[in-house]
Amino acid sequence: MRRLASGLLLLFAFTIPWEYSLDLGEPLGNIARLAGLLLLLVAMPAILLAGRLRTPGALQWAVLAFYLWLCCSYFWTIDQTATLDRMRAYFQEMMIVWLVWEFADSPGDLRNLLRAYVAGSWVLAALTLANFGSAEAIAAGQIRFAAYGQDPNDVARFLDLGFPLAALLLNGESRWPGRLLAFGYLPLGLVAVLLTASRGGFLAALVALAGCGILLARGHGRALLAAAFALPVLAGALWFTVPHQTFERLATIPEQLHGGDLNQRLNIWYAGWHAFVKAPLLGTGAGSFVSAAGLSPIDTAHNTVLSIMVSGGLCAVFLALVIVVLAAHSILQTRGSTRLALSTALLVWIVTSLVATVEENRTTWLLLALIAVAGRLAVEEPDKLAACFPDPARSDQFSVKVEQALQTPGSIAPLPYRSGN
Repeated sequence: MRRLASGLLLLFAFTIPWEYSLDLGEPLGNIARLAGLLLLLVAMPAILLAGRLRTPGALQWAVLAFYLWLCCSYFWTIDQTATLDRMRAYFQEMMIVWLVWEFADSPGDLRNLLRAYVAGSWVLAALTLANFGSAEAIAAGQIRFAAYGQDPNDVARFLDLGFPLAALLLNGESRWPGRLLAFGYLPLGLVAVLLTASRGGFLAALVALAGCGILLARGHGRALLAAAFALPVLAGALWFTVPHQTFERLATIPEQLHGGDLNQRLNIWYAGWHAFVKAPLLGTGAGSFVSAAGLSPIDTAHNTVLSIMVSGGLCAVFLALVIVVLAAHSILQTRGSTRLALSTALLVWIVTSLVATVEENRTTWLLLALIAVAGRLAVEEPDKLAACFPDPARSDQFSVKVEQALQTPGSIAPLPYRSGN
């Protein structure tokens, strides 16, 4: 049963990047929601049959406290229907932190989860390219492209998070399918991000690719040099195939940063701030940002901190900050390539959170879950973690030592568990 739960967890991680492209309608919802419900149905009996539950870490407790606080906001919310819907959605999203913590037992499991997310990002990028080449997009003179059912800004954000994870996998993949999965995603994902014409997504992509460049330069200098020489060819191909209006939109980034309204986000933030000052401590209730700010139902906060400030007040902001600090602490417990890749991913997440409400996406909680597990494994099984994600900058002598440790029975201490009631 536990093996089945682990397999469903990989399926869940695979579906998260492209979840909105396959919606089965009520009551099933999108593909990630369905995969998550199946996983939860198997996970509960698997834990009961095993008679044990992994001791939660500080980040898991902080996420639980954050969720419970948002649930409590139902008692003072200005929009009970929106808050109730948001409570249900948050449970489906935040449970990822617990499920990954429980079923990712080893560095190998962590690596498989990273592979699953990158593979899902491949699907998202491919669907975006399919939209670019569709007859409907060509006939409509479209300049922004995204996978069916997805928002271009969301697509860019999800793809950006895949870059550092793919670069981390590349250092540890010895077989060609794994190397193709990791290395092939970098150009494919970059093209897809450009096609979305998302200005925030493009800036985050620059941050992600800078981290990837540093990571790959540590052990793949020749591949990085070859990629640098291939960039002009790729840029030329894009110039002659992608509508020029797409590049013109990206070219407005400096103008928007210096004197623009950030695509009307400043007006939304102004309205959100006025809603916050009316209930600064407790907030106006989870999911009530639109009602509190007096915006159109299709609007969002376009800023994660502001969204949390309005919905849950300063108390919720404090808990969210604790979660981010604990995630950063988990990253600091890792070393080498793992630390660099996860730091880049968290930085990309922070950049995108400035112009999007990322606390409402499963990708956010999956990333935090992966970071928490990496931190735990760095303490419990540092040698195995180093073997899964080797650091090319370290000596061959260390690699030999790692291999010896992996081949020695009993060299790795068992994972800590406590009995569940």
